Amino acid sequence: MIVLLALFASLVALVAAFMLYSSVKAVNATDERAVEISDAIAEGASAFLTRQYRTVAIVGVPIAVLLALVFGWWMAVGFVVGAVASAAAGILGMRVSVESNVRVAEAAKSGFRGAFDLAFKGGAVTGLMVVGAGLLALSVFAYAILDGGYTGLSVEESAVLKTKIQALIGLGFGGSLISVFARLGGGIFTKAADVGADLVGKVEANIPEDDPRNPAVIADNVGDNVGDCAGMAADLYETYAVTAVAAMLLANLLFPESKAMFVYPLGIGAIAIVGTLIALRFVSIDEPPEGEQPAVMSAMYRGLGIATVIMLVLLFGLHLFIEIPEATEAGRAISGGGLWLCAALGGVVTAVMMWITDVYTGDGSKYVARIADASVGGHATNIIAGLAVGMQATVVPVLVIVFAMLVCFWAAGLFGVAIAAMAMLSLAGIVVAIDAYGPITDNAGGIAEMAEMGDEVRNVTDPLDAFGNTTKAVTKGYAIASAGLAAVVLFATFIQDLIHYAHVEGVKLDTTFDLSNTHVLAGLFIGAMIPFIFASLAMEAVGRAGGKVVEEVRRQFREIPGIMEGTARPDYRTCVDIVTQSALREMILPALIPVVVPVVVGVLLGPKALGGLLIGSIVAGVCVALSMTTGGAAWDNAKKFIESGAHGGKGSEAHKASVTGDTVGDPYKDTAGPAINPMLKLVNIVALIIIPLLV
Repeated sequence: MIVLLALFASLVALVAAFMLYSSVKAVNATDERAVEISDAIAEGASAFLTRQYRTVAIVGVPIAVLLALVFGWWMAVGFVVGAVASAAAGILGMRVSVESNVRVAEAAKSGFRGAFDLAFKGGAVTGLMVVGAGLLALSVFAYAILDGGYTGLSVEESAVLKTKIQALIGLGFGGSLISVFARLGGGIFTKAADVGADLVGKVEANIPEDDPRNPAVIADNVGDNVGDCAGMAADLYETYAVTAVAAMLLANLLFPESKAMFVYPLGIGAIAIVGTLIALRFVSIDEPPEGEQPAVMSAMYRGLGIATVIMLVLLFGLHLFIEIPEATEAGRAISGGGLWLCAALGGVVTAVMMWITDVYTGDGSKYVARIADASVGGHATNIIAGLAVGMQATVVPVLVIVFAMLVCFWAAGLFGVAIAAMAMLSLAGIVVAIDAYGPITDNAGGIAEMAEMGDEVRNVTDPLDAFGNTTKAVTKGYAIASAGLAAVVLFATFIQDLIHYAHVEGVKLDTTFDLSNTHVLAGLFIGAMIPFIFASLAMEAVGRAGGKVVEEVRRQFREIPGIMEGTARPDYRTCVDIVTQSALREMILPALIPVVVPVVVGVLLGPKALGGLLIGSIVAGVCVALSMTTGGAAWDNAKKFIESGAHGGKGSEAHKASVTGDTVGDPYKDTAGPAINPMLKLVNIVALIIIPLLV
């Protein structure tokens, strides 16, 4: 019953996404210059993603063949489906964004309400596509796995079932690998273009953001789509799928005789789609009084709260129709009430993580004001303050994650932690809608500036864009917390799978990870190192690519007369080509680290060191990602706070210092930090895959 419910819900989500997309497309964009700019952005984004996934295929095809030869075609098929679906989520997210941005700029002529409604609808299309496609793939695989039976099987039939279940691991592996490439490639592209545009345009030439005289302005707007839209869509699709896969694998190991528990995560995904579809209707704003800001964040939070409440109410009803075992195979007692509590905690963690990030980065934040105040002292004091805020921002989120894990383990054991993570990710439909709103309004403002649509439009798009910075920041906090919980569930699955394989092979294997064991300690240190080297390579890539853009923009200002006077048009295509080539070249090495290192450690040092590596990468990765994304967003909003008139406003020394801080924060919050999310799951998925080779 649950599998059919999930199939139906996934199809409904995809149909609803198509209907919303049609309503967005139905809005006419009449400004010819704005349409021309939008088409240029779309062309650049499409060209980059085509070349990116062509490059990824060079890596992915040999991996698929290797999986088929070593582990069987079920895992290879799962890998291909996961990879294709993750790539499709990114491509569709980008397409929706570039279709929406020019229409939002057009709608801004009539005020905040219409522009907000259109931007959020565009984001909702991506959100529904992510959860719809994710649940559809999971449901189809679940149906195929259960087709030959689940309980009361012979030895041969049990072996076939185990082989089929490997497809789920392949699905997670394919999604994770593509997501890492999408996050890295898109992040390097968007921030290299942004760095080049800001350093020369704002600081040296003293021209506004998105000024059409800036040769890097089109590349900057293309980057918003391939990084924030395509990258986030691929990332959250992967996190959604991997979390469900981890929960289902754990259920198979803890409840080998319960089909209901195996598909239980799909039930949560299905009812969350119902909650999301209802909640989307309540996300709207009224036209604010003259001089006041629109109530964007309260509308977003209202939608998230409604979706969460409906999901929990429906989950209570779902429990009336399924048989929940009284205990795991090992004797750990569980109950329907305990599982419901874990799902509720997942919803609470989602809301709390978004609220905490808003406190550190949102409008009126004292931490943002602290960085702005430090900018008066110069570039160095701005950097010091931003780094400090980022580090402090790890404390409360980590305590929230720890609290949720402890309570969920008390309520329902390891499976309870998995259900909390699944409940968080099941809300991805509305969370992605909240996130994708940001780059859509950002691009709308850029198009309005380049097309010279006037102050009337910019006075609408600028405030909406400012809220968009906050929505992007709070959803990154959610993504990191959910990635952390998902990685913990994958680690628990790694331990249980290790025990299972040792039992099947008749091998006596100690699966306790004693900290006095030098192999465990070695793994911990290596694992803790991975996020740092991974992030450093991503940061360096942005620095190198950004340096090339800076040189090109300076060259054009120097060699093309009339750019600054507006009588000559810059060569936008060259900047787009520079960041495209740099991003494709630079993304390969860091993306291979989470694939290669676990294999090397597992083969050379054994399963204990590999287990230590997984824990080390999770603990360090969550903290590094939180610090980077929150600190970077605070730097960005400190710059915007000064641009609003504080400390001398635009062109002041404080503003120049804040631009430097924002430039440092850009690869923090939009490249290295977000890319750690899929990296954490990829490390764990690779560890799961190689278990048969280690026992």
